[in-house]
Amino acid sequence: RCQNGFDCQGLWVEVNVEKDLGFKSKRDIEAYGLAPFVILCKQRVLNFSAVQTEQSVRLGMWMDWNDPNILRMLSEKLGENANQVIELDGPQGQVRGTVEQIVGQLGLPQIGGSYFTFSDENNYLIWAFIKKCADNGWLYKGTDVMPWCARCGTGVSEHEISTEDYPDLTHPSITARLPLRGRANEYLLVWTTTPWTLTSNVAVAVGPELTYVQVKQGNDVYYLSEGTTKMLTGQYQVLGKLKGAEMEGWTYDGPFDELPAQQNVGGYAPAELRNHIGNAQTNSAQAHRVILWKDVGDAEGTGLVHIAPGCGAEDFRLGKQFSLPVVAPIDENGVFIENFGAFSGMSAFDVAPRVIESLQQKSLLYRADDYTHRYPTCWRCKTELLFRLVDEWFISMGETYNTPRDQLTREEKARSLRYQIMDVVDQIRWVPQFGYDREMDWLRLMHDWMISKKRYWGLALPIWECAECGHANVLGSRDELQARAVEGWEKFDGHTPHRPFIDEVKIKCEKCGGKTSRIKDVGNPWLDAGIVTMSTMGYRTDRAYWEKWYPADFITESFPGQFRNWFYSVLAMGTAMTGQPPFKALMGYGTLFAEDGRPMHKSLGNSIEFNEAADSIGADVMRWMFARTRYETNMLFGYHVADETRRMFLLPLWNVYSFFVTYANLDKWQPKGKEGNKGNKGNEGNDGISSSSLISLNSLDRWILARLQALVAEMTTALENYDSPTASRLVEPFIDDLSNWYLRRSRRRFWKSEDDDDKQAAYATLYEVLVTLTKFLAPFVPFVAEPMYQNLVRAVDVNAPESVHHCEWLRVDEAKFDKQLLADMAVARSVANLGHSIRAAKSLKNRQPLARAIVVADAAQRESLTHLRELAADELNVKSVEYATREEELVTYQLRPNFATLNEKVKLLVPEPETDDKQIKKDAREKRKVVMGGLTTALNASDANEVAAMVRAGKSFALNVGGFAIDLAPDDVLITPHRSRRN
Repeated sequence: RCQNGFDCQGLWVEVNVEKDLGFKSKRDIEAYGLAPFVILCKQRVLNFSAVQTEQSVRLGMWMDWNDPNILRMLSEKLGENANQVIELDGPQGQVRGTVEQIVGQLGLPQIGGSYFTFSDENNYLIWAFIKKCADNGWLYKGTDVMPWCARCGTGVSEHEISTEDYPDLTHPSITARLPLRGRANEYLLVWTTTPWTLTSNVAVAVGPELTYVQVKQGNDVYYLSEGTTKMLTGQYQVLGKLKGAEMEGWTYDGPFDELPAQQNVGGYAPAELRNHIGNAQTNSAQAHRVILWKDVGDAEGTGLVHIAPGCGAEDFRLGKQFSLPVVAPIDENGVFIENFGAFSGMSAFDVAPRVIESLQQKSLLYRADDYTHRYPTCWRCKTELLFRLVDEWFISMGETYNTPRDQLTREEKARSLRYQIMDVVDQIRWVPQFGYDREMDWLRLMHDWMISKKRYWGLALPIWECAECGHANVLGSRDELQARAVEGWEKFDGHTPHRPFIDEVKIKCEKCGGKTSRIKDVGNPWLDAGIVTMSTMGYRTDRAYWEKWYPADFITESFPGQFRNWFYSVLAMGTAMTGQPPFKALMGYGTLFAEDGRPMHKSLGNSIEFNEAADSIGADVMRWMFARTRYETNMLFGYHVADETRRMFLLPLWNVYSFFVTYANLDKWQPKGKEGNKGNKGNEGNDGISSSSLISLNSLDRWILARLQALVAEMTTALENYDSPTASRLVEPFIDDLSNWYLRRSRRRFWKSEDDDDKQAAYATLYEVLVTLTKFLAPFVPFVAEPMYQNLVRAVDVNAPESVHHCEWLRVDEAKFDKQLLADMAVARSVANLGHSIRAAKSLKNRQPLARAIVVADAAQRESLTHLRELAADELNVKSVEYATREEELVTYQLRPNFATLNEKVKLLVPEPETDDKQIKKDAREKRKVVMGGLTTALNASDANEVAAMVRAGKSFALNVGGFAIDLAPDDVLITPHRSRRN
């Protein structure tokens, strides 16, 4: 059961539909109408899933695919009239319903094909998950400061921001001087790269253990950390030092205390959030003080951190800790709300110049600079994110205990989804293994899961929040919604559970009995992807079928972001719903870069569109490139890499196949048992490989078949361990052995005119190897393997399996697995390689015959060459291969001191005298000469072969010369080889 899937809901679809329509903001969607907008979103999914299906089929992906033409037809009919009734032929019979209803059933057993996360079943099963979280006390509505996309008008959870979404951006940075109250001309220096947040400053944080300095410049005194004084401009005088803890409680005047929002008791926020900003008893202007925060550092800035609880996640948490007022200045469009003076109505992206100007006018600006740093952007539209106060819906991960996980009680784990997921992670196989550590790190450090989006296309969160009593009514199914509906059901019935029709349904509040509306939020799209291991297999409707297939044997996705997105959401939802692992094994892999090592972008000119790649490179070349790339590395993709892959692997393979087909056709050769019997079932053994092949006495035949068995064993082990890079890298040297050793050494056996047993054995051997290779290679390069199989097997036996993909995987044939012959041939080939190297070094072409090759070999190596000596001699074009026991039988060495390097060593032994006495200096020179001469004598007296071996091994050795022990490094000895008389 192999099922592809399409993530269908969320910003990735909405943003592109907005682009198609030329929309600039959410208000454009509301003016256009939610119903037609949602139809366009569904149409886009269907159209692009049709394209991706065609491309995936072209790439040879084996899945239960939808007919792309039917997907396009459904898209077209949705645009015409979503309520028109149509019929489709499904695997279980005919399916009838409105176009909208049929689209809502895509991916389910009655229609088949890929799963679509916008399906009714997917959405309603997420309702069941959220209901279960609510029953467990994990679902809550919370106020927090979150990353916010002003263009998309929605919060972005930490799950969604990947490394790639932190580009280097340049912003104005400001160092402001905040006057200390009661201390004339004394200022705190605070630094920020988000000038707009200074409008909402409430406090300044210092590190309690950091050392701060009091410095004087002119008539002014400033406070900053000792490690950041380099940011000061001009000369200064240090007046004193103090720890941050000593500054706690100092009060100061804020940079914008004159703003009405700063004067409001308890803080200030957009109208819909004013009930969620806490209960501070002062206004922000009154609250300005220095607080302690252990995370303050002084790697940059001033060591004093400006705190605006309404503009930063950490600031908000500090605000709660210290009961600070919250000032939240921007609305969902990133625009300043009322009561912020001249800033009101301005975008947060545009106010920096006005902030700088205002600070200058008030003499509160110390310096302003451009600052380049990594800054988060929207993963979908790439707009810079702002941090904004929001109320969102969260699933609690539970607290992080200080107790080791294996010592937690069952009750403690029951309260914490975090630890329940960790226990499930332990039961899964992670490929590569470091994926386990990454997932565990994410689970240990992650905050609660924000599941709501203030958008339009996506999962309708099943939360009906009562306006009368505030109670959240959470529903778990369509049936429950119908049973509790008191208004609007007839407007919704027949539609998929999406906005706007789901919003028509009102229910009775289970707490106060009031009429209650659904919240307008839609769900985080990772909810959609996380539930698929249950929604696609009938968890709610056919539990027996679900139990047959759950958990999935294997899932795979690219690493970047998935540990906190898809991998996490599947784990979280599977754990919450079943307490079991949702899959048995997970394989992650790197991403795809251009061959120049940079990300692929049209703007960089290094991107390659799929169809262009498929046309120019070929699907199998791309597949092989994918398969052989190590999972932990990013793949470099491009035409040069593809050409090298083709040259190194596919062309040699095809050349061997073409050679066999050409000569087999010329000789009218067929496998044993197939001569003249096409269409009859012969006595083939394993899927068309003849079991009555002539038993070859040729060492090359026996060797390549043994080599094949080794490949069967090694590839089987690799693939059982989900290791396609190792498996593919095992095939490449085998193809090289087959082409450049076996076939090159065997060509004359195919060319000769005699139709003897040796020629028949060569054909049978090469045939068996090629047929076996088609089965090895079918999962990797199906477009090459299939035609090879059809020509080699089906063309001579129509009763063989219809496709190579229907053949069984191979087993090792122990009778052919001659491990001793493999070792013997390795020695013979090593001799041949050394001989070719010597010929090349001496410019002796191989066609020039020589009398002999002398091999230094021990007894075991000589035994290995016993039956392959003639083969090695023929390969090297020598009359005979002879043996030598020791290297010195073939070569002797002359040793000489390298005076260029030894001169300095001898000078250290016999230094230049510090005297003007010429005789003493002369005696020292003479002594050095004696030592130099002694080196020559000592080297000549040494075992030249032993010294040469040590030098080649990079080892040093000592000589005793004239009473001096001299350590000689390899560079200190010059070695000249000389042939022995035997040569």
